Amino acid sequence: MPVYKAPTNDFAFILNEYLGLDRYGDVPGFAEARELAAPLLDESAKYCENVLFPLNQTGDEEGCTYDNGEVRMPQGFKEAYAQYVQGGWASFTCDPQYGGQGLPEFLNMPMTEMICSANLSFGLTPGLSHGAYNAIYLHASDELKQTYLPKMVTGEWSGVMCLTEPQAGTDLGLLTTKATPNDDGSYALEGNKIFISSGEQDITENIIHLVLARLPDAPKGVKGISLFLVPKVMVNADGSLGERNGVNCSGIEHKMGIHASSTCVMNYEGATGWLVGEPHKGLRAMFTMMNAARIYVGVQGLGLMEVAYQNAMQYTNERLQGRALTGPAQPDKAADPITVHPDVRRMLMTQRVNVEAGRALVMETALKLDLAHRHPDEQVREEADHYVQLMTPIVKAHLTDLGFEMASLAQQCFGGYGYIKEYGVEQYVRDARIAMIYEGTNGVQAMDLVGRKLAYKYGKYLKSFMHPVSQFIEENKGNEAMAEFTKPLYVHVGHLQQASLWLAKSGLSNPNDAGAGAVEYLKLFSHVAFAYIWARQAKIAMEKLASGEGDAKFYQNKLDSARFYMTRVLPNVVSLLMNLTGGSKTIMTADLTYE
Repeated sequence: MPVYKAPTNDFAFILNEYLGLDRYGDVPGFAEARELAAPLLDESAKYCENVLFPLNQTGDEEGCTYDNGEVRMPQGFKEAYAQYVQGGWASFTCDPQYGGQGLPEFLNMPMTEMICSANLSFGLTPGLSHGAYNAIYLHASDELKQTYLPKMVTGEWSGVMCLTEPQAGTDLGLLTTKATPNDDGSYALEGNKIFISSGEQDITENIIHLVLARLPDAPKGVKGISLFLVPKVMVNADGSLGERNGVNCSGIEHKMGIHASSTCVMNYEGATGWLVGEPHKGLRAMFTMMNAARIYVGVQGLGLMEVAYQNAMQYTNERLQGRALTGPAQPDKAADPITVHPDVRRMLMTQRVNVEAGRALVMETALKLDLAHRHPDEQVREEADHYVQLMTPIVKAHLTDLGFEMASLAQQCFGGYGYIKEYGVEQYVRDARIAMIYEGTNGVQAMDLVGRKLAYKYGKYLKSFMHPVSQFIEENKGNEAMAEFTKPLYVHVGHLQQASLWLAKSGLSNPNDAGAGAVEYLKLFSHVAFAYIWARQAKIAMEKLASGEGDAKFYQNKLDSARFYMTRVLPNVVSLLMNLTGGSKTIMTADLTYE
């Protein structure tokens, strides 16, 4: 049977030591967040370990059931969601004006990761609702906000985003759903959407659809797209629920993974909706939801990495097979645990260093997101926003790539048992695969990084990462104990700069060079970002070990992980750079005609 224990110690380390929350006492809401962090981590852990995790395998086996337009979630999910609502988990980062607790977003990330580890399918509904809340909160009229946000904040109503159509995936300019004005200021929507996660389910009273559609006078392409709020059930003037709207689910997909999450085909047949934001400016409002969703999808990859790693650790410590190459490690037993074998240890350490660096990246990105909205200094807000813009495609793409790769490594640690359902790890491999695809495929994220973020205002976004790294290297260049971390970091930051300059130069003369090297560039950047994280964590660990403070084993593990990353993972930057600078000729000249 699979296991899961929330990594509360690492969350506390990142919040208190790595991010140093006590440095932000002047930022509204941060002092309260620091006081609440420990009890919130503990309560989140209890809920995820004891309520959600036991439903993960059973939910996967049962799946969602579709019957004549209605979708039933697996047994136990409705009750688990009721506990989620009763616990106030949906509300604590939302605006108090609508019933929220107003806490910073970084405090939501540990809970989100725990949910994704414990039961990813369950987590999709509240995760999407939070994104829908943000879009409505930032772009809708006061009347719409007053009508819909209070119930979304409590979690009684959920929210979903509805972009994709059969003929229009990434290219939203091809969508055809229409919105015709009604006399009362509302709109009648006609069209079909596919791949709508949680578009229909039975765990919330109402589902608020945010639908991209075209007005009658809309120009062609993405400049003619508007956003509409379309409730599943109409809301009366007194806030009570009224008649069913013209929103219908005509089927659910049968998928490789996330079986306990409904992926719906939605039909809008004269459905009543209301415009969110300005006409023909729907993408701007929708990207508010999508950008937040991309960070949350990255956390999905992270959560699955963590739970897969935990199960690989437990199994490899218990599985007895073979002897250590240097002689029996446990001569009193018939065989040694397979953790004595170098290749098994390599797989475990690869998982550990990526999980812990990924967690630090997510938490720091969330912190910067809060600083961009809350810090009293305008310059700090701007610099924090630049960092978030730069790191969003990296969080989404690199962590979801790793989610699949690390779950596969965990499966490999199990040998043949990893392919057997009862051990649980094969589900993590299946569940992880979708995160590389939805909310913009990882290839699209790489193109966003290279085509938009890298070039923005002559590298202004890029400086939000490069300047702190260079400063850290400069501050520690005289520290001999840190040389094993700062020297490789310095070398590979140079490789990142080389890659950035090559893309900037070659991409201007041949856009295919930028397109061909975008994925390698994102991976290269991600490796260097993780190296910077590990160098900083190594410094903290060395100082703690030298002072004798805290849990010596915890800090020694951090130091060991930093050394492993620098010597066994970071050197991959060199091959990525060679691939990237190889250009696009061998890709674009090959004959790929299908006959």
